Amino acid sequence: MAKVSLIAKLQTNPEQSDEVEAALKETCTAAAEEAGLEIYSAHKDSAEDGVYWFFEMYENDAALGVHGQGDGMKAAMAALGALLTAPPTINIASPVAAKGINL
Repeated sequence: MAKVSLIAKLQTNPEQSDEVEAALKETCTAAAEEAGLEIYSAHKDSAEDGVYWFFEMYENDAALGVHGQGDGMKAAMAALGALLTAPPTINIASPVAAKGINL
């Protein structure tokens, strides 16, 4: 089975960065409940205020399919979603080469 990666761009109000980063940490903590989720990392854009990126790696399509279904993740994603100023941009891909990640 092929791994699946997801890259998401989140747009937020730069004046709420403390709240956004606290919510991002909660989603990362909640990610521990998801089997098949290998990498779940949040990143602050270095050029554009209020923009954050998620990089996610899943064991397979089935693992991506159940993402966000647990109670902890539902609550964390709702809190984060309330801080977004636009719908997230989400790209799903198939990794082909990497260093530090076993594909």
